[in-house]
Amino acid sequence: MATETNCPIPIKRLEQIAADACNNVLETAEFYEHTKTAQWNETIIQRILKALISESTPEEGKQPAYKFAINSTIVQHLVPNSQLNKSTTSTDADAATKKQAGRRGMHSATGGFWNEKTDGMWSFKWDGEAKGLDAVVMIIWIAI
Repeated sequence: MATETNCPIPIKRLEQIAADACNNVLETAEFYEHTKTAQWNETIIQRILKALISESTPEEGKQPAYKFAINSTIVQHLVPNSQLNKSTTSTDADAATKKQAGRRGMHSATGGFWNEKTDGMWSFKWDGEAKGLDAVVMIIWIAI
């Protein structure tokens, strides 16, 4: 678990980095599109890695002080309104969405054996409920 004492950068900054990556990648998505999820995940991971390496490396040209592993999962939880019958009223469409979709459940857990003083992990959930998807990001760091 992440604590301010073992995290290579402040927890608030981790939140900002993860939120910025998810927002930048998913802001143009109108809904969950399975064919695009691999690229979305890859881009989220690369943006986060780049920021973490940059901000945790003591001096330019020096070796980073941490190894990082990032996991990004994009979860579909609603049928997009665009897939509903266009001839229905908005109230009918809302009712149809609730009948057809609802939120899907997901639970994920990770554990590790390491030095709790220097290593850790942290997770973040990006809420894209209006788009019918969520993103869950997990960051692991291990001091070198």
